[in-house]
Amino acid sequence: MPEQNSTAKPTQKIRIITNLLTTALKIWLRAQVSQVSQIEVEIRASDRQLLSGKIPWVSIGASHAVYQGLHITQIQLVAENIQVNIGSVIKGQPLRLLETVPVVGELIVEEKDLNNSLSSELLITALNDVLVKLLPEHCAKTKSISWQKIILENHQIILSGILASDGQSTPLDICMGLNLISGRELQLAPVQIKYDMVTQNQSNHEYTFDLGSEVDIQELTLIPVQLLCRGQINVNP
Repeated sequence: MPEQNSTAKPTQKIRIITNLLTTALKIWLRAQVSQVSQIEVEIRASDRQLLSGKIPWVSIGASHAVYQGLHITQIQLVAENIQVNIGSVIKGQPLRLLETVPVVGELIVEEKDLNNSLSSELLITALNDVLVKLLPEHCAKTKSISWQKIILENHQIILSGILASDGQSTPLDICMGLNLISGRELQLAPVQIKYDMVTQNQSNHEYTFDLGSEVDIQELTLIPVQLLCRGQINVNP
């Protein structure tokens, strides 16, 4: 009886390089965040492409990640035509991007995670930039502000904080609509401000914020207790 070949099907073969690169990507991603509950990585490439350090397509998903104090409920990213230092990775060194990579993604942040981010320097800086634009006369006299709460509603955000000046603490509430007017520009309008429990300003004036040339947002949706963002951002080496 002739001996049968036990050649495994291609789909059953162990892709050592793919597994190695997937592991390296997970390690690199975990190094970017201080906390994450789950990371999923999918790579579509031939061994020949991977040996040259090219990744034609990769998908990355993560949930409950914390990046520089920002709590992210869920994120899904897809990138194409990535160039990495595969030779160094094979030798056990950390993965590194060799070129700028456009990344398309979807980001979901729930209200509770946004409030857990109120100690993040990134978020505090962004909120303070909003405050300076909306209340320049108060900011000139204010020594500090402590942001207390963020509420997400349909198409609008409510910010609550405490302004401290000359030994006095004054409550502040800002209710503002959030609109996307271009891939890199956000618009705040209408805006209602309550200072010391009294409505100080209610205006349809439009306040615009430029997010920079590396950002291209296609969708920004605010619903009760959740913010959804879809778009593209350039990730630099």
